[in-house]
Amino acid sequence: MAPAAGAGSAAPGAAPGPAAAPVAPAPQAPAITHREERVDTPAGPVTVDIVVADLNRSELRATLLTGATVGERSSVPAHARRGGAVAAINGDFFDLARSNAPAGPSVRDGRALTSAVPPGRRLAPGVPGAQQGDVLAVDDDGTPRLDRLTLDASATGPTGRLRIDTLNAYAVPVGGIGLFTSDWAGDRAATLCGSNTDRDAPCAPDRFEVVVRDGAVTAVGPPGGGAVPAGEQVLAGRDQGAAALRGLAVGDRVTVRQGLTAASGTVPRTAVGASPILRDGTPVAGLDSRSRDPRSAAGLTAQGRLILLTADGRESTSVGITLAETAEQLRRAGAVDGVNLDGGGSSTMVFRDQVVNSPSEDAYRLVPNALGVVEN
Repeated sequence: MAPAAGAGSAAPGAAPGPAAAPVAPAPQAPAITHREERVDTPAGPVTVDIVVADLNRSELRATLLTGATVGERSSVPAHARRGGAVAAINGDFFDLARSNAPAGPSVRDGRALTSAVPPGRRLAPGVPGAQQGDVLAVDDDGTPRLDRLTLDASATGPTGRLRIDTLNAYAVPVGGIGLFTSDWAGDRAATLCGSNTDRDAPCAPDRFEVVVRDGAVTAVGPPGGGAVPAGEQVLAGRDQGAAALRGLAVGDRVTVRQGLTAASGTVPRTAVGASPILRDGTPVAGLDSRSRDPRSAAGLTAQGRLILLTADGRESTSVGITLAETAEQLRRAGAVDGVNLDGGGSSTMVFRDQVVNSPSEDAYRLVPNALGVVEN
């Protein structure tokens, strides 16, 4: 006797059953999202806007949004439109109403634009443990990280090797030499004024600059202003730096070398100056817990996602947050590391062509740079 047909088998001569339906892949989460939250603080309610961008996804990349020169300002919406960014947030603190240049290092598409000013000249609230050159960086592969960038630059001529202290920075340290390239269009003489801690201190009594083109000195004299032409490099010194530059004359051959080095060992594709307020999932100890203001911040998750965050302030419906609360909001949003960006009237967030937060000033403040996310 033939054995009975087992479960799931077809009897001889029976028509075959229907084929199993293919399993549909799980829907992929959006690569970038925005949400608004209402947060209660001891001083009152606060509106927080959060953008999360998955930089592991090939369709997204982070970039630094700037003007043609480091001191050229635009509103964050204008930066976003010009750079084709789907999301953007204002960037570093800057020399408002003077050079308008950013305070920290900046890198756009792998090109070093600025180095850090002396720590005492950074126009930003003090953050415990912050160091000169702190940045939020993003690598070529889209990996975000906290890093520290330091200028490694020199000018070598007949008198020997001269150390260069800053690149396109609004404050050259006392006794130092600053390098200015075609990314700079401001007053170079003003960068040689003030002290390492006081922007309003007198200008250095001895100031001198040297213009280099095609590896040769083409001009020397008092520091000037205006745009640096393409192909030219200007060395501007104060005090001992000025004395060292006086050893160079028109016609001397000079080799200028400059670049940023990273504490991590890898110079990023994108970087914006910013002070860390969250490390390894823990807010930095000693952060200010009293001053309430509009805030902008950025963080990164353990999975490599980038978080952009603003908190509205100076309104009855949104009273602003402290630095300590900013770090906590980044942590709640999923960040393990995070930084404080320029705040107050600068705090502006754009998502898909719309300003989604409520900036505290009547008009959008013009800023020199913004951190953007672009869809490829």
